Amino acid sequence: MKVTVVGAGAVGASCAEYIAIKNFASEVVLLDIKEGYAEGKAMDLMQCASLNGFDTKLTGVTNDYSKTAGSDIAVITSGIPRKPGMTREELIGINAGIVKSVSASLIEHSPNVILIVVSNPMDTMTYLVHKTTNLPKHKIIGMGGALDSARFKYRLAQALEAPISDVDGMVIGGHSDKGMVPLTSHATRNSIRVSEFLTAERLQQVAEDTKVGGATLTKLLGTSAWYAPGAAVSGLVQAIACDQKKIFPCSTYLEGEYGLEDICIGVPVVLGKDGIEAIVDVPLSDAEKAKMKESAEGVTKTNGLLEL
Repeated sequence: MKVTVVGAGAVGASCAEYIAIKNFASEVVLLDIKEGYAEGKAMDLMQCASLNGFDTKLTGVTNDYSKTAGSDIAVITSGIPRKPGMTREELIGINAGIVKSVSASLIEHSPNVILIVVSNPMDTMTYLVHKTTNLPKHKIIGMGGALDSARFKYRLAQALEAPISDVDGMVIGGHSDKGMVPLTSHATRNSIRVSEFLTAERLQQVAEDTKVGGATLTKLLGTSAWYAPGAAVSGLVQAIACDQKKIFPCSTYLEGEYGLEDICIGVPVVLGKDGIEAIVDVPLSDAEKAKMKESAEGVTKTNGLLEL
């Protein structure tokens, strides 16, 4: 199993590290445009191998896509990260050109690759890959919902004063501060709805804190977060590589599902060796349906800024 990660910055390097430590891939190629940067990151990570007990080979390359040939899965993290005060949508001008070029180069050398898009605005970048490549839709996956759901579970565990292993929850919709739809009605603690433990007001606060999870970290760190995004990507990669049939909320191209057409947005999917193997239809309340519709309108508006 060969995995390529494009972009050796904080998110890309964290993603490569988590994949290597999990020890399910034979090789991870880390690629960046900055001379020597990916090589240095890969060398540093390889020097962790004996300490962390993994045998995954990490290779760093500078802008040489021939070294990515034969990749089963490729992750696109490249692009400019958010700065404090920036929205994900403000990154579209620069990142669209980068993602379009990167995806074309990856497919040239690995025509059967499964692509995972991380670059922001993520739903629109995933849509761009759909519209500018010939990959089947089940091989193009946007990462956002997996990360947003992890942040949701973190906030739920805080509110419940419970171990996070007790908590389950999911976020669908667009990967943006206004577009996320945390499914509080479906969230549970050991199969018991969290509404049995938390007031409606506290649950609403959990949802709002989840939606601004990325902005909160950007304000604290001065740039985008990287540990949780890297871990979220590695979870998707492992589910595909190991054919785990796990359900994650991911941005995928919809053709009538959830009442939406011609859009990439976060919904629960089953991930296995073929990428997205099924879209899971979760019953939504009227309020959740309305929020999902509003989220889709926001994503469609951002998609309109693309030059396809």
